[in-house]
Amino acid sequence: MKKDDFKIGKRIIKSRLIVGTGKYKNFKQTADAVKASGADMVTVAVRRVNILDKKKPILMDYLDPKKIIYLPNTAGCFTSKDALRTLRLAREMGGWKLVKLEVLGDKKTLYPNMIETLKSTEVLVREGFEVMVYSSDDPIIAKKLEDLGASAIMPLASPIGSGRGIKNKLNLSIIVSNAKVPVIVDAGIGTASDATIAMELGCDGVLINTAIAKAKDPIMMATSMKHAVLAGRKSYLAGRIGLQKFGLASSPNEGLI
Repeated sequence: MKKDDFKIGKRIIKSRLIVGTGKYKNFKQTADAVKASGADMVTVAVRRVNILDKKKPILMDYLDPKKIIYLPNTAGCFTSKDALRTLRLAREMGGWKLVKLEVLGDKKTLYPNMIETLKSTEVLVREGFEVMVYSSDDPIIAKKLEDLGASAIMPLASPIGSGRGIKNKLNLSIIVSNAKVPVIVDAGIGTASDATIAMELGCDGVLINTAIAKAKDPIMMATSMKHAVLAGRKSYLAGRIGLQKFGLASSPNEGLI
């Protein structure tokens, strides 16, 4: 098989599965799930997960930042102003430049506010951040984010935490075919088959949090997602058969008795 690097900016990421760190029972379960998933990048909500205050339980005691890539995100931000302040704080306190931007539109659907997201992306890129951007599944918006300098486009499969899987395969396929930066499905994955489908569409990776953290057995689900992403990627690279209108015999017709 040809070399199949997964690169974000100048970084080569070993696993195409990125794991969130919210919603687990405790940091130990978080760490166990990350280990089972094989992920080498985790997202961390700067406003919600303790990564700096050593007076309280701290995620870094369970996930070594020398071995795992931390991706600070702006979960819970509803304005460009809040998102920018959050990521500037992350850079100031932890030195992080590779970040995940998400600016939400409303508390009910958690769909992204793309006007605020576009504005934030432009500012962050200008300030030297490498920005991975949570986005709607609109191919025009996705291309605009890339033109603004986004390091990765992260379209939703369906609403955050909904577990409804991929609702618009066509749009994701168009985004993938147009993109020159990684496309990572973010939000809505519910089960292993959803992750496989995302990879078979040609997406470069999948980000999963709720589907693992809130599973009845998070560790087993993390393992399942690891294999689903690997299988989906290999299926995509192998090249599926063409669709046929009618049945096509698998055995040759020549030499029949």
